[in-house]
Amino acid sequence: MIVRPAQVTDLPALLALVRQARGLAILPADEERLNYRLRWAKRTFAEQVERADADYLFVLEDDDQQVVGVSAVAGAVGLREPWYNYRVGLTVSSSQGLGIQRQIPTLFLSNEMTGQSELCSLFLRPDQRLGSHGRLLSLSRLLFVAEFPHLFGDKLIAELRGSADEKGCSPFWDSVGRHFFKMDFSQADHLAALGNKSFIAELMPRQPIYTCLLTEQAQAVIGKPHANSEAALKILSAEGFAHKGYIDIFDAGPVIEAPLSNIRTVRDSQVLELAIGTPDEQAPLWMIHNRRLENCRITTCKARRVGNSLIVDRLTAKRLQLQPGDSVRGVPLCNQQLQAVAA
Repeated sequence: MIVRPAQVTDLPALLALVRQARGLAILPADEERLNYRLRWAKRTFAEQVERADADYLFVLEDDDQQVVGVSAVAGAVGLREPWYNYRVGLTVSSSQGLGIQRQIPTLFLSNEMTGQSELCSLFLRPDQRLGSHGRLLSLSRLLFVAEFPHLFGDKLIAELRGSADEKGCSPFWDSVGRHFFKMDFSQADHLAALGNKSFIAELMPRQPIYTCLLTEQAQAVIGKPHANSEAALKILSAEGFAHKGYIDIFDAGPVIEAPLSNIRTVRDSQVLELAIGTPDEQAPLWMIHNRRLENCRITTCKARRVGNSLIVDRLTAKRLQLQPGDSVRGVPLCNQQLQAVAA
């Protein structure tokens, strides 16, 4: 498996992926709009756009050149139009005469993530969710950021999908958003995925919302990820991401964040020299980047580090389109300390 920049020729494969991602607004399920995004991603990797407009769209491809997954990093959010989240705070009120004090969780509309880079558009074909494929698809973006930190903000964020029922209905949306937007959750989520977010600024109430006024079902899902997002949360939490009280305004899913300097893959990755050999069977899995931007290729393999060299097999070098002696950026795929504890 390799991760590489998405190409315009990937349009049919990505359309097929989007149609499998039912209930997930990962990419516009519209051929014309998806084609536009692919063309824009090509310009992004060619450094022809500003950071505010950058859309680094990747695909996961197997050795038969079949696209089985997609992921992306947005260069900066909120610099072209407002980027909204709710911040979960606390309102304290008291009456000495009655001897009553109340601490009420309160939702405050926030633009504090403006200018940060966002991990987004992650989807892996269900039959490929085995082994390390999901981890490669998610973490390859972090290794790319480690190689080109000047292209991104000083913090990475990720909006995780919030709780919803089997029909895709969100209890938080039904208790909050529906009153102001007069549309179903799926319709609002679809409009946002298409890039039509101006309606949020036009219709979202500016006043704080007391959570005690919401239904019990809506209160219960605030900051809770959808069951299908728990694996992504686990992977990113191990990298240093944490929930600091921000939630998605549509479904109340957690917004997790991490400064670049605190992210394991960014912090621990190293520039090494590629060498060809036969790593032993006990060698750990490494994630390796060929250090290119427009022709970026990232893969995982068993590798052995000797001094400043990283020894891999010939197939890995071929996947990376590199020769012995070329420079790579590599990092163990998993935190070695956590692996040792688990063992």
